[in-house]
Parts: sequence; C-alpha cells; structure tokens
Amino acid sequence: MTHVEDELTDQPACWTRAAAEAPRYAGELPRAGERVAVVGCGTSFFMAQAAAALREGAGLGETDAFAASEFPHGRSYDRIVALTRSGTTTEVLHLLGRLRGHTRTTAITADPDTPVVKSADHVVVLAYADERSVVQTRFATTALTLLRAHLGLHTDAVVTDARTALTEPLPQGLVNCEQFTFLGRGWTVGLANEAALKMREASLSWTEAYPAMEYRHGPISIATASTATWMFGEAPDGLARQVAGTGARWVPGDLDPLAELVRAQRLAVAVAAARGLDPDRPRHLTRSVVLTP
Repeated sequence: MTHVEDELTDQPACWTRAAAEAPRYAGELPRAGERVAVVGCGTSFFMAQAAAALREGAGLGETDAFAASEFPHGRSYDRIVALTRSGTTTEVLHLLGRLRGHTRTTAITADPDTPVVKSADHVVVLAYADERSVVQTRFATTALTLLRAHLGLHTDAVVTDARTALTEPLPQGLVNCEQFTFLGRGWTVGLANEAALKMREASLSWTEAYPAMEYRHGPISIATASTATWMFGEAPDGLARQVAGTGARWVPGDLDPLAELVRAQRLAVAVAAARGLDPDRPRHLTRSVVLTP
C-alpha cells in the first residue's frame, strides 16, 4: 500500500477527532461576525474556498478565499486563517509576516516544529493528520472538518459517508476514462477543484473543474463516450440528462460532498495504478514549495 492510500483510508478517524476537538479551538478560530479571509496554496487554497463559502453561506460573516500569493492587501479583515500542512510554504509565511501586527492571524498546520508557528498569532496543530505523501489527502479534509465543526455544520453522517466512500467499489469502467471533469456548487466548487488536482498530481490525468452552472457554457463541448463528469452535491436541473446525451459518463454525488472527495482520491490512486505510476512520487512536485531568495 502506498503512503497516500494508507493516509486517505485514515480520514474517518481523523475527522471524528477533529470534530470532537473543535470546541478547544474556539478562541483561535473566527468568531461570528468577523470579516475573514482564508488563504492557502494548492490543495490548501481549494480547502480555503470551501471553508469560506461554508462560513459566509451560514450567515456568520463575510468570508473570502485567496491563494496566499494573491492576497489583496488593500482590503481590511478582522482575521486571516492560513492553511498550511507543512508550515514552510514560502507564500504563506511571507503573507503572515506582512500581516503581523496589523491583522490577527490563525494558522492551521500539521507540524508544530516549523516556521509558521512563530509567524502566526494563533496556531492550531493537527499533527495526527500529518502525511508522508506529497499528495495531500487527510490533512486537507481534516482541516476542513475542523472548520465545519466550528461552524456547527459537521454531523456524524459525514463520517459514515466517508466510510462508505472507502468501501464501496468505484463505478465500473471509470478508471478507463480519458478525461475527468468535476463540478460543484457553493462550497463544493472548492472540493471539485481539489478532486481535479488530485487526479493531476497522482495519475497525470487530464482533469478540469467548474461551478456546475458554468459547465454548459463551453466545457461540455469536450464530453464524449470516453469522458466522465462527476458532480459534488446536488446537480442543477437537467444537467445529468444533458451530459448523458453527449455519451459521457455521469457520476452523481450521492454522499456528503467531503466523502465524495474521498471517492475521487481513491479514483486518482486507481488510475495511477492502472497507468503504472507511483502516486507517492508525483512528477515535478515536492511536499512543500519553499522558494529561495
């Protein structure tokens, strides 16, 4: 078993622990009414998109998401939440350094012995969700679960669905598709983006991701009998029928969207295996992007 396989199967246990511990971090995480930005890079940026949409959708305050390198310094926020598994990502550390003394910051990380611990005002360490694999799985979803629980939006059903996602067979023939598109709505747009990234990283697949209502505005033109379109959450009316009409495979999101991401992680590993690739050694990637001056 690869590291990424081992780590993705551990997600239900990690989520259960994060949800139980969420009340401990109430002082470090955003309070209702605060204007918040959630930042990260790569996978962490996509988790930031999901977390921001969840918080604002719950009516708990204006919440934006940015890649750390694209943070708009002309805007005013009450708190910045930075997601960084390694705690060493250059863009995140640079941003926290610029914000120090001006805006309250909270970092959620997996490693307590990294520079981010001294760079942020508050730190939440999810060491039990750290990973050996370059390809992120359990840390990203555990951080999002912590934030979901903090918002009062996590239930035990999410963990049950994750166990289902780990045990049910993937749809027959899905591994053989030549192209994959992931769709989301609201907070699940970030999850769709992350699913596409997992497929690229682990299996070098041609993958795309879009807000579901945007799929008709051009991207559907690539749909054929050799492609798959995977929906995270409830699909817009008529979209499944329209995709089926192209001959493409439609994959409905019947589980909680975060559990659907676990299924997509499994697909990435399965496609990698079918192509003779090692998902623990993705091409051109390292565990953390550390830029030299």
